[in-house]
Amino acid sequence: MKTPMKLAATLAACACAVSTAWAQAAPEWRPTKPVRIVVPITGSTNDVLARLIAPKLQEALGQPFVVENKPGAGGNIGAHEVSRAVPDGHTLLIGYNGPLAINVTLFDKMPFDPQKDLAPITLAVKSPQFLVVNPDSGIADVKDFIAKVKADPKKYTYGSVAVGSASHLTMEMMKSAAHFQMTHVPYRGAGPAVTDLIAGNIDAGFFVPGNVQGFVKEGRLKLIASTGIQRFPSTPEIPTLAESGLRNFEATSWIGLLAPARTPPNIINTYHQAMVRILNSPDISKRLQEMEFEIVASTPSQFSDWISTEIGRWGSVIKATGAKAD
Repeated sequence: MKTPMKLAATLAACACAVSTAWAQAAPEWRPTKPVRIVVPITGSTNDVLARLIAPKLQEALGQPFVVENKPGAGGNIGAHEVSRAVPDGHTLLIGYNGPLAINVTLFDKMPFDPQKDLAPITLAVKSPQFLVVNPDSGIADVKDFIAKVKADPKKYTYGSVAVGSASHLTMEMMKSAAHFQMTHVPYRGAGPAVTDLIAGNIDAGFFVPGNVQGFVKEGRLKLIASTGIQRFPSTPEIPTLAESGLRNFEATSWIGLLAPARTPPNIINTYHQAMVRILNSPDISKRLQEMEFEIVASTPSQFSDWISTEIGRWGSVIKATGAKAD
């Protein structure tokens, strides 16, 4: 099994060549009725991505693409629904870390097997996360945050976009690494979690940049660290958690497109070809880069390998931290 760093390098190196190859191949299949794109969470960058690509897919393939939010159980409800759908190309899933990788270990029982019951199409984008706090909290930086929480752990809470999301597990990783405790408040999507953080109803949270960067610029949230191995180009003054004393700390969020298992290869190929073109189109790539996403546009087999790697990586984190589904 490839390491995450080696696999990421492979995906980046292949993306351009794969895009060119698919652009030269004519699709062999077209949808014959409206297509559902199920998003198993609300108010998140998963939803933003779905609504960015839906009209582009409609333009490319000639049928309406309707985005449906099916949140619940850390993304399991929506993902399970897609796994049971007829594999005819008319139901797709916007998948992410939670239901595809994290939940395999986090939940005692899964209603579906992400590796057997879903067919990867492409790993679309990935991104580190931002650690943000309410600006009225008085928290100066990561060290101050840890010190304050350790001094009064019952006082402090953190929000996440869902149970089992990277937003949830990244804070669990930090709690384990820095040896502190605080209460988890799960939400159904980033929107309500960020709203409560701005209002001061919770104290902190990890979110992908696209969910919080506007509020940071407005001064309504305070950014104190990122989870990448390098600082964000748009916020070079903000240190990583690794620089802030949590050695080798790294956590990545990602989003991809999948279909039900047993979907015919020609259907998978059609969607993959279309997605590579869409993700690398000037307007979509500009929008995704503004949201601090790295465009991957992997092949189906590369996405399958990535899911396998992520199941192992997040499984190790969950076992080490003792995290459980709330």
